[in-house]
Order: sequence, then C-alpha cells, then structure tokens
Amino acid sequence: MTFTWTPLTGDDVDRWAELLTAVEAEDRTGDNYSRSDLLQDLALADPAEGTCGVWDGDRLVAFGVVYAGSVAEPGHIMRTWGAVHPAYRRRGLGGRLMNWTLQVGRRVHEGLFPGRPLSLHVYVHDGNEGAGAVARAAGMLPVRTFHVMTRDLAAPLSESHLPEGLKIVPYGDDLEEAAREVRNAAFADHWGSTPHTAESWREKLIGLEAFSGKDSFVVQEESGRSVGILLTFYYAADTEVTGVREAWVQTVATLEDWRGRGVAGALLAHALAHFRSEGYGKAALSVDTGNATGAPGVYLRAGFEVSRGATAYVADL
Repeated sequence: MTFTWTPLTGDDVDRWAELLTAVEAEDRTGDNYSRSDLLQDLALADPAEGTCGVWDGDRLVAFGVVYAGSVAEPGHIMRTWGAVHPAYRRRGLGGRLMNWTLQVGRRVHEGLFPGRPLSLHVYVHDGNEGAGAVARAAGMLPVRTFHVMTRDLAAPLSESHLPEGLKIVPYGDDLEEAAREVRNAAFADHWGSTPHTAESWREKLIGLEAFSGKDSFVVQEESGRSVGILLTFYYAADTEVTGVREAWVQTVATLEDWRGRGVAGALLAHALAHFRSEGYGKAALSVDTGNATGAPGVYLRAGFEVSRGATAYVADL
C-alpha cells in the first residue's frame, strides 16, 4: 500500500479530528479535540517544517507534530505528538513517523538553538503498548510516569483553610505577569520544565481558547505579593463527548517559601467549591508521579483518584 506524506494544514483539521476520535476509542486516552483546538495546536508548531500527515487516499491515517521550546535553558526541550489510526497499525508507520520526528527535531533545533543540548520528549498513553515499543526501538528511554487524576464534584468537598496572612483572589489580566513569575519560580526544579517567556506564556497558556480565567485563582500575601496560582482550562469537546463539564486544572504552583504549609491544599479546596458552584461535574489534572514537592499526596487528600497514566520517553540528542 502506498501512502502520501504531506505537512498538515488548516484544511486537514476535520480529518485530523476523525483520526484522533478513532485513537481515543481504541487507546482510551480521554482526550477529545474540537476544530479550534487543533487549529491552535497547529499554530504552535511550524506547519511546513514540524508537521506531517500520512494519507491513504483522502483518509488521514497517521500524523506527527514537533513542538519547539521557547528557550534553551540550560538545554532545549522539544515535545512531539503523533498517532497511527488503529486500523493501520503494525505496518511500520509508527517507526517511520518516529524516524521523521528525530530527523525533523534535530533540524528545527539547529535552526533555533545551534550547538545547545537537545532533549526530545514523547508521551505514550498506557493504553497503547505499541507506541512504547516504537519509542524504545528508536532509542528513546522511559524516564518518567504521569497520572491523570479526577475528582467527582458531587462527592463531599473539604473546607479551605488558608494559612494566616494569605488571601485567594480571582485571576485577572492585571495578575498575568505575577502568575507567570510564580509558575517559573515554582517549577524551576521540576523535571522537564522550562521557564515561560512573556510571549510563550500568552501563546501556549493564557492565550489559548481553553484557558478559563474566571475559574483560575492567585494566592497573595497581605502585601500583594503573589505566592501561589491555580490555572484552569475547559475543553468543550470533552463535554460534547462525555456530557460532563470538566474543569482541567492545568497548573498548580506554590513558591518554595510557602510549601508544606497547606497553601496548595487550601487553593484546591477553594477551586473545587468554585467549580461545583459553576456547574462543573468533575475536576481533573495531570501529575508527575516523581514530583519532589509532594503534589500527588496533596491531590489524593483533596479527593482526586488516578484514572489513567502515561510514560514520558526521552531521547537526548
């Protein structure tokens, strides 16, 4: 069988969505995408250089996308995303896509940050053992596991007990820079994290359609200094599929000098009560199981339960 390989364009998003629907049904990824979601994902990559669609006639049967990082401090982390339609697996397409990813990753990296170290990351859902085998065959190593945790908002909620001297305020545009600074400082020692520039913060997070500022919060000292944040996304495509409004907690961060004092737990409790009042039926988030700050324990105490997992495979090039 002969396949056609072309870069992805905005005209391909309907076929791309159909492919991802088939992948979710097979692998139970829990991920659903609207046209606007995919158009934004496409804009975050270099469509001509960093995307690839594999076609069987007019049917998109596989794809790959390479996302460059905004900085290379200390090295450049690039993330990749791809999938093969379940009906077209075990024909070598996954291996060919992975080879394309490695080649394109190197080429894009050298154009942006020549001479700097490059680390290429791909995340494999636990429901797709074949993708893990493809990554290992390409020389990538499984180095980290992540859990998606969910919280039924119909279940009893804990009260919020914020440490004395702090307050929780709604996120607003006037707090954009303060929130970015908290995130960068809090995640400086997290695996796989790189600092956000003002441009990448807007382009890759708060400027996305999914970002829900009205469901996001900032913790401040009485002086007005921001010390913690909780940023929320809402994906309408998930609701269309599941019938449940889910608040996706994209980021929870607390500055180091306030860790271990119940700030994150209080912030979560406040946010969960807010989500329920806004008609959400469920909250969810993703956590690195090796997180050194104790985040998994915080989420378990808040009533979150593990629903699925993924493994990060890495190639240091």
